[in-house]
Amino acid sequence: MKEIQVLDKGFISLEGVLADDLSVVNSARVSFNKHHHEMEDGDDKLIGFLMTNRHGTPFEQNFFRFKVKAPIFVFREWHRHRIGISINEWSARYSELKNEFYIPSTENTRQQIGKAGHYIYQTAPSIVSSWFQEKLEIQSQKDFQLYQEALQHGIAKEQARFFLPVNIYSEMYWACNARSLMAFLSLRNNEKAMWEIREYAKVLESIFLEHMPITATCFIAGGRITP
Repeated sequence: MKEIQVLDKGFISLEGVLADDLSVVNSARVSFNKHHHEMEDGDDKLIGFLMTNRHGTPFEQNFFRFKVKAPIFVFREWHRHRIGISINEWSARYSELKNEFYIPSTENTRQQIGKAGHYIYQTAPSIVSSWFQEKLEIQSQKDFQLYQEALQHGIAKEQARFFLPVNIYSEMYWACNARSLMAFLSLRNNEKAMWEIREYAKVLESIFLEHMPITATCFIAGGRITP
């Protein structure tokens, strides 16, 4: 699958998939020693019943494998999801990271207002966002130069990376089943989620809808509650 751009330099691509709505149906019907070779009348209602009543295991018998490029601060939130998940990320211990940093656009430069747990975010005034973008770009390049100088002095990659900020891009393979994907989407495709990770979640949900349309539609219609 082609890369779908996210943020300024990131992407998601679907590298492998073994998932459809029929996998959910047959995983449920095996309890009665039943098997359907294709979707039949009533199977969509069965999926809805399983979703509404939170019978979760039938949604685990499938597989998605994504390649993701995102800033490290996004991955730090992403990696909190561990159940039914497999992750392999580019290691800066073994190879040199690229000079690629996330710089938010003007409309996505935010100010934070309020107390912990009750923050409100609003778009920063243009003069503030311009200052932030300029300084962030300058500092990111300075940090990367120090990183390269450390490598040139023979400092081990695992220590030279100490200079690098969390807005540098990394890449990973991320594998999951539909149930663990829904657990991710329930938190990350949510208006309270950090904007940057929600952009990735929106793309994941669109891929989910493409391959498991009945399951994904039931999930969304039910308020994105994980079964």
